[in-house]
Amino acid sequence: MSNPKRISLPLAFVIMENQSPYIPKNKVRIVTAASLFDGHDAAINVMRRIIQSTGCEVIHLGHDRSAEEVVNTAIQEDANAIAMTSYQGGHNEYFKYMYDLLKEKGAGHIKLFGGGGGTILPSEIADLQAYGITKIYHPDDGRSMGLQGMINDLVEQSDYPTGYGLNGEVESFRKQNKMSIARVISAAENFPEENKDLLESIKSEAQLITTPVLGITGTGGAGKSSLVDELVRRFLNDFADKSIAIISVDPSKRKTGGALLGDRIRMNSIRNERVYMRSLATRQANLALSAHIDTAKDILKVAGYDLIILETSGIGQSDTEITDHSDVSLYVMTPEYGAATQLEKIDMLDFADVIAINKFDKRGALDALRDVKKQFQRNHKLFEAKVDDMPVYGTIASQFNDPGVNALYGTLIDTINSNTKSTFTSSYGEEVSESEKIYIIPPQRVRYLSEISENNRGYDKWAKTQAGIAQKLFGIRKTIETIRETAVSDADRIIKDLDETYAKVSLDFDPKLQVLLDEWPKVKEAYANDIYSYFVRNKEIKVETKTTSLSHQKISKVSLPKYEAWGDVLQWNLQENVPGKFPYTAGIYPFKRQGEDPTRMFAGEGGPERTNKRFHYLSSDMPAKRLSTAFDSVTLYGNDPDYRPDIYGKIGNAGVSICCLDDAKKLYSGFNLAHQMTSVSMTINGPAPMLLGYFMNAAIDQQCELYIKENNLEAEVKTKISDYFKAKGTAQPTYNGELPEGNDGLGLMLLGLTGDKVLPADIYNDIKTKTLSQVRGTVQADILKEDQAQNTCIFSTEFALRLMGDVQEYFIQSKVRNFYSVSISGYHIAEAGANPISQLAFTLANGFTYVEYYLSRGMDINDFGPNLSFFFSNGIDPEYAVIGRVARRIWAKAMKLKYGADERSQMLKYHIQTSGRSLHAQEIDFNDIRTTLQALYAIYDNCNSLHTNAYDEAITTPTEESVRRAVAIQLIINRELGLAKNENPLQGSFIIEELTDLVEEAVLTEFDKVTDRGGVLGAMETMYQRSKIQEESLYYETLKHTGEFPIIGVNTFLSSKGSPTILPKEVIRATTEEKELQIDTLTSLHKRNEGESKDLLKNLQQSALRNENVFDKLMEVCKYCSLGEITEALFEVGGQYRRNM
Repeated sequence: MSNPKRISLPLAFVIMENQSPYIPKNKVRIVTAASLFDGHDAAINVMRRIIQSTGCEVIHLGHDRSAEEVVNTAIQEDANAIAMTSYQGGHNEYFKYMYDLLKEKGAGHIKLFGGGGGTILPSEIADLQAYGITKIYHPDDGRSMGLQGMINDLVEQSDYPTGYGLNGEVESFRKQNKMSIARVISAAENFPEENKDLLESIKSEAQLITTPVLGITGTGGAGKSSLVDELVRRFLNDFADKSIAIISVDPSKRKTGGALLGDRIRMNSIRNERVYMRSLATRQANLALSAHIDTAKDILKVAGYDLIILETSGIGQSDTEITDHSDVSLYVMTPEYGAATQLEKIDMLDFADVIAINKFDKRGALDALRDVKKQFQRNHKLFEAKVDDMPVYGTIASQFNDPGVNALYGTLIDTINSNTKSTFTSSYGEEVSESEKIYIIPPQRVRYLSEISENNRGYDKWAKTQAGIAQKLFGIRKTIETIRETAVSDADRIIKDLDETYAKVSLDFDPKLQVLLDEWPKVKEAYANDIYSYFVRNKEIKVETKTTSLSHQKISKVSLPKYEAWGDVLQWNLQENVPGKFPYTAGIYPFKRQGEDPTRMFAGEGGPERTNKRFHYLSSDMPAKRLSTAFDSVTLYGNDPDYRPDIYGKIGNAGVSICCLDDAKKLYSGFNLAHQMTSVSMTINGPAPMLLGYFMNAAIDQQCELYIKENNLEAEVKTKISDYFKAKGTAQPTYNGELPEGNDGLGLMLLGLTGDKVLPADIYNDIKTKTLSQVRGTVQADILKEDQAQNTCIFSTEFALRLMGDVQEYFIQSKVRNFYSVSISGYHIAEAGANPISQLAFTLANGFTYVEYYLSRGMDINDFGPNLSFFFSNGIDPEYAVIGRVARRIWAKAMKLKYGADERSQMLKYHIQTSGRSLHAQEIDFNDIRTTLQALYAIYDNCNSLHTNAYDEAITTPTEESVRRAVAIQLIINRELGLAKNENPLQGSFIIEELTDLVEEAVLTEFDKVTDRGGVLGAMETMYQRSKIQEESLYYETLKHTGEFPIIGVNTFLSSKGSPTILPKEVIRATTEEKELQIDTLTSLHKRNEGESKDLLKNLQQSALRNENVFDKLMEVCKYCSLGEITEALFEVGGQYRRNM
């Protein structure tokens, strides 16, 4: 259910003792990033921290960066080196393309470093280094050198002066040559004496130039970078012929001399030819600006930019330095400045021309706006003017197209014009509306997680109290029976007293529980019978309750406790219960489905045809077809295949390439997607709505095809298809290659068009309605965990969540009851490094966040509850033995008792994937042993579906042989292991009960911690989840290195060769033919549908702006448009994801 991609440290390291950092001789600047369509930025974050602490100035770009973007950054920043992680395939093309771009742009001196765990083979490393890449680090380098040792090696090789020996740059920088501008700024920073005459002449020339300078300053964490990004975006849209330069200053660390130049990572708008950005470190303590700021500003004036933005590092109350270097100053603050009297201490309120109160969604924002306006009025003695007219604006820069930012931008342009000789004519009129947060979770509901904790603890307390009462009543009843059976003097009086005591105690006993106790013997009898009967959606299901062993013993599928005391029986029923009964601790169904193992057939490689072949191979002997789809990183980031090398290299690698409806039809061809034994899961997040649209349309067209055949309409439809493509002037697309064994061609008749083109509208709509009610499966779609851990986010978080809500709303309206609109995932949280408790707590918290969000949109909990599913990782830690039990129990208690949900919504359905972090690149054969133990955990815990990782996934895309072994692991457990025939083997174990209670309380405690930080979304703002995940990851890595956490074949029980990293026997890569076919498919689609796609995309955008259901429109758009086209269209109305540290 997930791509074979784990967030281990790509430059796989060990933490070695006594490693001193290398001390650079020059000011070394390094650009760090994760390569295009690569979401695994946890590792590069660790790297950039160590590089920074080694005395370097680090310009960190984060994940999903194109080769050109990284190269342009390195050139504009005059960097010494680029350090990249490339973990998602396509590394050969990516690194070579970067090298070629650097040479082409005259920046061949910039060093290139990289790593990618075991995914970059030694032969490829040799090839890349021979090509000109300075160094690619391999896991064995990490083991031998240690992390600091690798960083020392990188920094030492990058330790050379920049800005020395200027030549042609003196003239070319005046023509906005960005490399020349960067070199001249470096010369001013590093060699001011050697370039004294040049800098004096630039200064004199700049004095005659009236380019306006907008200075932006404010407190640390006020959101200055995000605000600058939004202002720049508006400027570029406003003035198509104007250029803009940005100087951003961050503080140097006094202790190491290093600096984190972290503003670029927040900016999406600067990827534009009309923008130049340079990050400067202060290189001195206690100052918000660099000593070379005026020189840099003069250089940019002479270079001919139309507007210069100068952004300082975070400042305190008394700093006003920015006003000495700018024509117009903007002070950015937040509502959280303390009491109103604190405003009297802020010097910038005396000097700033305009003030922005950013993060205007925070508590007290309106009061802050009022108080700051009054203070501005007092400070500037504007008592004749209205207080409401003061240039103070509430903004939410994190919110796409925020009206407060629009108003701020318009005022800034007006102020620049009035303070300087500029004549900018802006299309932004005076904005009358203020910033208003579009809340995902209404402010009054921010305590929802603690409310759940209180609810669940309240239930536990009640259950314990009632069990105690029941135990007392049982004791009294047994005492009465004993007295009656023995000759006791005064027996009648004692019995009378005991009866009175019984009656008194029973007043505190819940009558419903007495019914439960009275029915307990019947429950035991029902399970003792050979056949157990129960109902699911008004359908009676009869199940054999026993299996017979080879020794002719009858083994119970569900074993019940032999408790007799009422308190024990009651406690067990209230907290454990039989499978299929609240609180569902042992499972959500009375018995497992017959003929449907939880096994998932996992595939994703090359083009749709190759993955289709793998699906048919894996499912050939299975009655149930449970297809789990991994997509390549081009698809994961919502892009189309392309010849550009950094995209081309990733097509079909580490997943299947899908860019349109035809790809989806070929991918799932031969599987009836509406059949009750077919279930499809799709590991896709950012572009989930689009892939879901492709899947649903593929399923609908399959049923149209079956209708055509059943009604003998093939000849008529064939003619319609021929006429359709003749009118289009193109040939009908085809399945490339022979159909694999088991593929009957279902789904291929309508390639290139859809059922509504060949069937009457009423018939097509009937088929569509019926199909949507029948399809089974899940789309991952969980954007919260992506933002917290893995990072395949593409849209702004708010817009991505809105799309998720639109999908769910569509599912309710279309009665999609058997397909999960989201798979709320902990797997990726665990793979990023979280321990099992954090994984479970964060995942359930995300799940309850969706509940609150959907409720706030007016959906009924019993309408959307059944469409929610979960996805966990199973490691080897003891807590993983109970992860499903605890999840089911917490979810059920909250959904029933807090939200009033019905039984179906109380049932937590979850998928398990064995841990990727347990897959080691050394002694890879041992990985199967770990996977087997983890699969045993999952099956004993009654998971709903299971994916077992292939042993070689640590070093390559899994091969046919390794996937077969992985599937065999769970088949052997399910079909051969005798104890697995029992369906509640964990119940009754003392340690399991203890672990369940421990983990449950730990999760509820974590809920309270998240509440203290403003709920899930509030905690994400301060990166609480991400920080905790990374801390836990490093803790694990440290213990792994010291040997305190033994890993067989990795840090102990090594082979005679020292257990080096294993080379894969077979390397799975997409072929050139497959890549070309995908590009051809895309080209053909665009040519065929150019008449329809433009209008459809425009209509889609209008629907988004009108706040209509976007997914409803996507269902039609997906028939004609490619994934990249849709993504780009939605970026314009929903905003791109803004990266963070």
